[in-house]
Amino acid sequence: QVQLVESGGGLVQAGDSLRLSCAASGRTFGTFAMAWFRQAPGKEREFVAGISWSAATYYLDSVKGRFTISRDNAKNSIDLHMSRLKPEDTAVYHCAARESDILTRNFDDYKYWGQGTQVTISS
Repeated sequence: QVQLVESGGGLVQAGDSLRLSCAASGRTFGTFAMAWFRQAPGKEREFVAGISWSAATYYLDSVKGRFTISRDNAKNSIDLHMSRLKPEDTAVYHCAARESDILTRNFDDYKYWGQGTQVTISS
């Protein structure tokens, strides 16, 4: 079993930056693909960024160039550095892990989820 705990959310102004972190415990996730998803009120959960065990990355088009995902396998953690934030980035951000080194954008492929952290961007 894997437990994921997110941190780093908050309320910031448009144009500001935030860093989200996700700490995993229970099992080493060195060979897991990891991702960040987000869900805004009234909207479906969407893939934001993902990283494979070999550090290949993939991003939602609207965050490319603004968000950077990284992982530290020794610390069992991943980060999401978010810059030039926009009001439309407002959502609950969830960390997710899947028992495969193949990165996907489908939330059904991810077995383990954190409880989420709120990110609110004011205009």
